[in-house]
Amino acid sequence: MTATAIYPSLKGRVVVITGAGQGLGRCYAQHFAAQGAIPVIAEYDADRALAVQKEIKADGGTALAIRTDVSDPASVASMAEQTLAAFGRIDVLINNAALFQKITLGPFWELPLDEWRRAMDVNITGAFLCSRAVVPAMQKARWGRIINLSSSTVASGRVNYLHYITSKSAMVGMSRAMARELGQWNITVNAYLPGLTKTEIDRPSAQGDVFVRAMREQSIQRLAEMSDHASTLLFLCSDDAGFISGQCHLVDGGRNFI
Repeated sequence: MTATAIYPSLKGRVVVITGAGQGLGRCYAQHFAAQGAIPVIAEYDADRALAVQKEIKADGGTALAIRTDVSDPASVASMAEQTLAAFGRIDVLINNAALFQKITLGPFWELPLDEWRRAMDVNITGAFLCSRAVVPAMQKARWGRIINLSSSTVASGRVNYLHYITSKSAMVGMSRAMARELGQWNITVNAYLPGLTKTEIDRPSAQGDVFVRAMREQSIQRLAEMSDHASTLLFLCSDDAGFISGQCHLVDGGRNFI
């Protein structure tokens, strides 16, 4: 468990991270735990959630694994209730869960309608449901951070990803509207757009030399590391970023500009 910056204001904060059983979500959880925060691993795959919880505890941190289906209102409500019962607070929500790894790649006119609907249910409705569930605790505390994970594909308009890109574009608009509504409670809301990043997850869309080609298009000529994103989120969720809200943070090495 490593972190590249120290943010004392994160110590003791309860950080709900959806889809944190693998990939970037797992990395986020490890970095927040290293700052003394308490990650809640809100993950559809219960075994993966427990594995991340064990990793963090083995490193001396505190974490809670809760099996969560972000597209199911009852499951999301239960996650929030369990978190409050365990810790009495919810300070940060990172809406990271997304249908991405196994999506169908192809022209939008060939996309199955049920897959379009599933992408919207998980990627955007899931973020709405989770935000709605945790906001009362943040309003009561008059402090909170919500990060909605979008994607650099929103800026690039990558072909054959229409359902994914559409859902991730919606995260941007939702973040801006939520920022307007929640500012009076000292709750910031930001959209985060990570670029192509290699993780332990095997993705059919990221094969061959795709990472090398992406790097060549970047202003910063190196491959992205998961810690690049985790470190940025630490800042956005700290007290140091308390005056930043409703913004789009594109972190892709200068490959795209918005």
